[in-house]
Amino acid sequence: MIASEFRVRRATVDDLPTLKALWESMRIYAADLEKRLTEFQLAEDADGKIVGAIGFQIIQRHGLIHSEAFSDFAVADQVRPQWWTRIQSLAINHGVARLWTRENAPFWTHSGLQPAAEEALRGLPETWDRTSPGWRTLRLKDETVLASLDKEFDMFVASEKRRSADALGQAQKLKTFVTILGLLLALGLGAAAVYIALTHRFPALPQ
Repeated sequence: MIASEFRVRRATVDDLPTLKALWESMRIYAADLEKRLTEFQLAEDADGKIVGAIGFQIIQRHGLIHSEAFSDFAVADQVRPQWWTRIQSLAINHGVARLWTRENAPFWTHSGLQPAAEEALRGLPETWDRTSPGWRTLRLKDETVLASLDKEFDMFVASEKRRSADALGQAQKLKTFVTILGLLLALGLGAAAVYIALTHRFPALPQ
């Protein structure tokens, strides 16, 4: 079967029973993965049968390729290049700066993911347990530049929030002033109305 006979798509809830069976056959712990179903890219054959699945989790600017599974490893060489194309597209669309994996198939090494140096590992999100062995990584973008841009963006957002808060505070003060002024005017008009009413009811006696 050639690569064009496979279709790659994102997993849906309807795929969960098939995926669970696939994970169990590969001895992959599935309890946590069930909650992260939409991380998975599936490969279907021409008959719509799921022949493989791979996860791609994104945290901040890091992307993790994980939990590769096949119902038949004979199709792996055809499916992996399609997964790789999809993963690269997702990484670009989400601004991922570095890819990570502990998958040990030669394909991932040939695609550029090399054993991670200690310096690179220090940047690995803690959620992924940097103490585990076998980490491979591939830098897609300059993380230092991106970190600087992220910092500047965060500062801009904080500045805009302060500006909005100040504007809201000024508006609230103006609203309070207008409300008080309205009450004073209402009291003044009420007092004037009472005075006029009393004047007409009890006219002044002639001298």
